[in-house]
This record gives sequence, C-alpha cells and structure tokens, in this order.
Amino acid sequence: MNRLLDALMTRLDKRAENMTRQVAQKNGRRSFISKLGLLVVGSGVLPVLPFDRNFGMAYADEEKKDPNDPATCDYWRYCALDGNLCNDCGGTLTSCPPGAEASKVSWVGTCRNPNDGKDYLVSYNDCCGKAMCNGTSCVTSERERPGYRMGLHNDINWCMANTSMGYHCTVAVLVGIADNA
Repeated sequence: MNRLLDALMTRLDKRAENMTRQVAQKNGRRSFISKLGLLVVGSGVLPVLPFDRNFGMAYADEEKKDPNDPATCDYWRYCALDGNLCNDCGGTLTSCPPGAEASKVSWVGTCRNPNDGKDYLVSYNDCCGKAMCNGTSCVTSERERPGYRMGLHNDINWCMANTSMGYHCTVAVLVGIADNA
C-alpha cells in the first residue's frame, strides 16, 4: 500500500514539475508579475461592479398592489409624486394638514386611471410651513421630464414661492382629463 502511494506521489510530483517548467519556459517573471497585479487589481474592483444581490427574488415574490388604495405609493394618482403623503401626515389626499399651506406653484403629472383606462392631469402641491412629515414617502417618476422643464419635474422644493419654505408633505389633486389629441 505504501509503495503504491509513493509511486502515485512521485508521478504527481513529476507531472507538476513538468507543467511548472513548461509555464516558466513560455512566460517570464515579468509576465507572471503583471498577471498577478492584474488579478489583485481586478479582485479589488470586483465588489464595485453591479450585480443582482437578491437573485431575482424581488420580482418573483412581489405581490400585485392595489392601485385604488390612497394610503400606498401604488395609488394611481401618485404616478409622478415625489414626497410624503399628506393623508399620512394629518391631511387628506387633496388638502394640506392644519397649520400647513399649499405651495403657490406645483408640478403636473399625467396618470392613467386603471378603473376607466383614461389619462388624468394630476396637480401635485407641496404643503409648506411645517416641519417635514415622516410618514409614507413615495418616489415615482412615470413620464417625468428632465430638470430643465420645471413644471414637469418633481425633484424641486416647490415651497420656494411661499413665505415659509419648509416642506411638509404633498397632495395629489385631479385637474381634469388629459387631451390625447
């Protein structure tokens, strides 16, 4: 048994030696060092590369949300809302809470109502004058335009036109049916 094991080890040693010699004849030390350096730098950059950390499970387990529940960010009127829901901060879907006033300027989104299939214009007004509410925060950007089109962009503090510029929450008021002509 020992002889068999010794013969096997000798054979493996010779094979490893031959392979090492062949590699050494084809590649120099500088080539080895450059490849080793590339490996070290590459392994340092690897964590920065994007990859799916949840292995596709986020979409597989996602439930169908109710587009008619104004207490969630999936409510159909909130298609372009970026802010805290006023109906979660002492106000309602369309009115600011007591002590806050609606912004004098606002942005408008076009949201599709899944119940009738029509597009509606929705005015998003920030409620100003109180400390920021820590209620439900929604960031939806369907059909959002770039920042240079101020009336169509939702990442602006719209309380800037008011005397008190402190942002509190956002309401979503239906303006009318969108003209698709």
